[in-house]
Amino acid sequence: MSEYITHDRTGKSVGIVEKKYYTFAHPPDEMPLDSGNRLGPITLAYETFGKLNADRSNALLVLHALTGDSHVAGYYTETDERPGWWDNMVGPGKGIDTDRYFVICSNVLGGCMGSTGPSSIDPEIGSPYGLRFPVVTLGDMVRAQKKLLDHLGIQRLLCVIGGSMGGMQVLQWCIQYPDMVKSAIALAATMRHSALAIAFNETARQAIIADPNWNKGNYYGGKKPDVGLAVARMIGHITYLSDEAMRQKFGRRLQDKTDFSFSFDADFQVESYLHYQGAKFVERFDANSFLYITKAADYFDLTRQNGVGPAVNDLSATRARFLIVSFTSDWLYPTYQSREMVTTMKKNGLDVSFCEVDAQWGHDAFLLPSDRLSGLIAGFIESATHDQ
Repeated sequence: MSEYITHDRTGKSVGIVEKKYYTFAHPPDEMPLDSGNRLGPITLAYETFGKLNADRSNALLVLHALTGDSHVAGYYTETDERPGWWDNMVGPGKGIDTDRYFVICSNVLGGCMGSTGPSSIDPEIGSPYGLRFPVVTLGDMVRAQKKLLDHLGIQRLLCVIGGSMGGMQVLQWCIQYPDMVKSAIALAATMRHSALAIAFNETARQAIIADPNWNKGNYYGGKKPDVGLAVARMIGHITYLSDEAMRQKFGRRLQDKTDFSFSFDADFQVESYLHYQGAKFVERFDANSFLYITKAADYFDLTRQNGVGPAVNDLSATRARFLIVSFTSDWLYPTYQSREMVTTMKKNGLDVSFCEVDAQWGHDAFLLPSDRLSGLIAGFIESATHDQ
């Protein structure tokens, strides 16, 4: 997800929120993983917004993208400069209306923002897992989220909502727990990564692995592979934007210069911007988590029926209603991939609506303020509320 997205602190907000934690799968009852391994204990960081109604029928689950977290809306303190990553969409009277719905968002398994991941302490040896942490899948992430919802006493979800990798988790939810999901919204998502998407992820992973400070994942307590992680972020960030977005935002404008430096300094604004985003990213994210989460996204394949992999994916069991949204300038998960998704759903006899939104900002368009997108989401959830 991009870091340049702006938010309006004035107006309606969920206000001050608290990050909470739920720990489960204590030995000997570790959670089974798609790899065949078992993991426990597991902690998920999560946040909730709004109130659960008496019959617990107004619960919405929001699923974050690759490097997101549980902090989807609001502020942790009165002095916070930035709200949650989807504050323009989640809040009182917004597309995801916290006056009407109980909204849950958790940090994924394998993450580094409060949930168990490679930077967490391995209880068997008392130090961070590093590469001892087992490879996880989106299915494992969803399985852990289901445990959290069990803890919260939620047996049915009015809607599951996510963009990018969050949208892929939406699909996985409908596969693994078809009777639990009433409706689903997948934004800027795909049924499987293309060779192009896998190639970008692998290049980013290799940037981390090539950093001498990575030390085969054993960098905790010492120098971190900040250069490799920053480059990985720069690579990823390019895929989130579009040619038009970069042209409008940067063009070929120079950064605080009237002429070229004739050196390898950042002459252009776009260079400076990418350097800034890379440096900012290493302050909040763990390099090993980046490796694990991108690999989980690469493994996801809704079209696989009997091939190599942890699960057979079948949408035919779900009765959820779907809203699939793509964006015209998204070249990471282009519209043709969403159309393929819609065709697959229709072949499975599912109720699916599709909308391609005209947007110039690329893959990250789903994160930007948009009255049209807010209206689509609000209307779809409203219809699911009254659907019998």
